[in-house]
Amino acid sequence: RRAVREAALEAGARKAYLIPEPLAGAVGAGLPIHTPGGHMIVDLGGGASQAAVLSVYGVVTSAAVRGGGVRMDEAIAAYVRRKYNLMLGLPTAEEAKIRIGAARAMEKPMLMEVQGRDQVTGLPRSVEITSDDIAEALEEPIMLVINMVKSVLERTPPELASDIIDRGMTMIGGGSLLRNLDQLLTQETGVPVYVADAPMACVAVGAGKAHALLPYLQRTLAKL
Repeated sequence: RRAVREAALEAGARKAYLIPEPLAGAVGAGLPIHTPGGHMIVDLGGGASQAAVLSVYGVVTSAAVRGGGVRMDEAIAAYVRRKYNLMLGLPTAEEAKIRIGAARAMEKPMLMEVQGRDQVTGLPRSVEITSDDIAEALEEPIMLVINMVKSVLERTPPELASDIIDRGMTMIGGGSLLRNLDQLLTQETGVPVYVADAPMACVAVGAGKAHALLPYLQRTLAKL
């Protein structure tokens, strides 16, 4: 945090403020966090995932895990290595996640051919994998996210929890684009889950909009 603040000041800024990523994401997603009710945001980034309950421009409770898109890519590569004896690069695993990835089995599985290096012969080889393969590979990283969300819900004050049940939770970040993840989270938590518009841009957009909200965010930013 100190390094980020100092970098901003050295770049020429008169003042630098740090804003919690879930708060910036909620602003970017257009959630009415100025109201006294509870709003829940789930941010699935590349290196980490976070969940937070927000109210009146502040974070009420939150949790984070070191598991995001990169960990999912690693899980896919490890699964293909175990099942097909094929070494995949992380860029290929990420492409498979984007093109046919799903959080659980689909009614009509999608197919994709991936190329890698055979573990036995050491020669290039290709295999066809399905969206069901991806869903099975991602069971562990997705369970991390589900448990994180549940831990935040368990620590949410009852009056805010009722708001979240009514309004649902909003997912942002690239990981929220994984097929069927919103349905799986809804099934596991009993809370409706919605994916924000342009989820990958929410944090950046929210950080920009936060400048106009500085007078209201001072209490939260002062704690950082």
